[in-house]
Amino acid sequence: MTELEEDEYVEYVPVAKRRALNAKKALLLLHRRKGGTDSCDLGDEILNESPSWSANKLAAESKPQSLLVQATQLKGKQPAITRTEQLAQQEIEIIRDLSSSERKPLMSVRELAKGITYNEPLPTGWKPPLSYRRMPDKDRDAIRKQWHIVVDGEEIPPPVSNFRDMRFPDPILRVLKAKGISQPSPIQLQGLPVILSGRDMIGISSTGSGKTLVFVLPMIMLALQEECMMPIGPGEGPVCLIVCPTRELARQTYDVVQQFLGPMREAGYPELRCLLIIGGIDNRLELASIMRSKGVHIVVATPGRLKDMLAKKKMRLDICRYLTLDEADKLLDGDFEDVTRDVFDHLEGQRQTLLFSATMPTKVHNFARSALVKPVTVSVGRAGAANLDVLQEVEYVKQEAKMVYLLECLQKTPPPVLIFCENNAAVCKVHEYLLVKGVDAVSFYGKEMEQTDRERAVALFKAGKKDVLVATDGASKGLDFPNIQHVINYDMPAEIENYVHRIGRTGRCGKTGLATTFINSQQSETMLLDLKHLLQEARQRIPPVLAELNDPMEFGVVRTVTNAADGCAYCGGLGHRISTCPKLEQQRSRQIASLRSRDYFGSGGYRGEM
Repeated sequence: MTELEEDEYVEYVPVAKRRALNAKKALLLLHRRKGGTDSCDLGDEILNESPSWSANKLAAESKPQSLLVQATQLKGKQPAITRTEQLAQQEIEIIRDLSSSERKPLMSVRELAKGITYNEPLPTGWKPPLSYRRMPDKDRDAIRKQWHIVVDGEEIPPPVSNFRDMRFPDPILRVLKAKGISQPSPIQLQGLPVILSGRDMIGISSTGSGKTLVFVLPMIMLALQEECMMPIGPGEGPVCLIVCPTRELARQTYDVVQQFLGPMREAGYPELRCLLIIGGIDNRLELASIMRSKGVHIVVATPGRLKDMLAKKKMRLDICRYLTLDEADKLLDGDFEDVTRDVFDHLEGQRQTLLFSATMPTKVHNFARSALVKPVTVSVGRAGAANLDVLQEVEYVKQEAKMVYLLECLQKTPPPVLIFCENNAAVCKVHEYLLVKGVDAVSFYGKEMEQTDRERAVALFKAGKKDVLVATDGASKGLDFPNIQHVINYDMPAEIENYVHRIGRTGRCGKTGLATTFINSQQSETMLLDLKHLLQEARQRIPPVLAELNDPMEFGVVRTVTNAADGCAYCGGLGHRISTCPKLEQQRSRQIASLRSRDYFGSGGYRGEM
């Protein structure tokens, strides 16, 4: 084809498109004749365009775009998203996934199956004195502010400033006086009126603040009330149940309960019977004797042995009206969660549920509320905060020099001293080294150690017959060592929650204490950042090795994320966010491993191999 022919060439336009173009021209002409105006010059372009050019333009406009082109156009129209906004969105999605992945609420199977819900707390008949009931709200808030008490809930009872106004019997008041307790601590000031009123409660306070008395004293009053109204008969009980994660904590709580029951019985009050159920000891004869002859009012137990007793029908929880989970964050997270759920399945009827801990991450806190009726949350300080009465010293010590430097640290204060190691092997190694060096020490570690040996070690240390106790984290949860002046973290724990519990063994009941922690390159950067922020919060000295860490929380990289001041929503660490939480990653790894090892076809069945 020649150049002249190319210039004169007109592309063929289908009849349908020509008709559509002519119809559009006719509409434009009719619109103008009636006095209409165009918002643009598109009408003139259409009238003056050649049929082929207009048809090609219409065809191009009507041609469908690919999804990739449409996505590119949409992204171009959206505003740019900053790095902080991306982190915030990522964190919100993780929290949403955690909430959706949580299993059934913390209720019994019967309640879930029948859709049973409780809307009102259990009545107890207790009321604070009239002067407290008439106290204006501003005066109540002033008392709470004075003692740094934060409350959350509906119709919160007023704080009561002394035990006599709480209307405890004289034998209880005499025992408190003998123990040197004349005035309620902050958690007791508000927590006791809440529980005595029959309200469900979440109690959060630092270690050594007197949380045990907060749930023990109302429990004794409820058991006494039930015994006066309808005495417990053979095979019945318990009315009140306390669940603890460790045997030693259960033993300690049982001893506290017994300290009050004896004087009350001697003063002429009805006999209240308490039973300890823990692993490692044979209490079958005691259980059979009490249950068959008289019944039991109060049971203090660890979850594993309690589950075993309930499964063998040696005990029932059909009349249990008072349930306390001590160190609830431990019982409702990790390995203890399934066992705790099994215990809930044996409960019948409404009960008053109490959760106590020094560390209560947001995930556990929200999850636990599913079992509570109009709960009241009483917090003294931030959940997971370190005890301000403890001086924290963090020192960089190489792994090979830790054993030698340990002897120097023991000379900082007089005995008794508590040394924490991460595992059983380290406990045995440190214990043997101290014995060789002439230090009068005892050891305490996990289930591999006989229960009688564990109890003997704790008893000797508490009695002052041994200067040093070398232990794992089993000795860090709730155990009361009132005379300890120094805690040494020979190994830094894997979680910041365990660090808070460890150093809480000193500086108890208003006393001051010292905590020395060894760190080195073996600790993860996330853990060290958590420790750094914990020291900053407690206004402690920051060692150079921690101050030099690259801390994203300091420079606004993630500080603007929702609830950044609270740190990680999963474990409560202040130095990282939930998107980088090592505990969450470890939990997910355990879940994946359990799914892979689960046998769906019976014992030793098909597992995928040929």
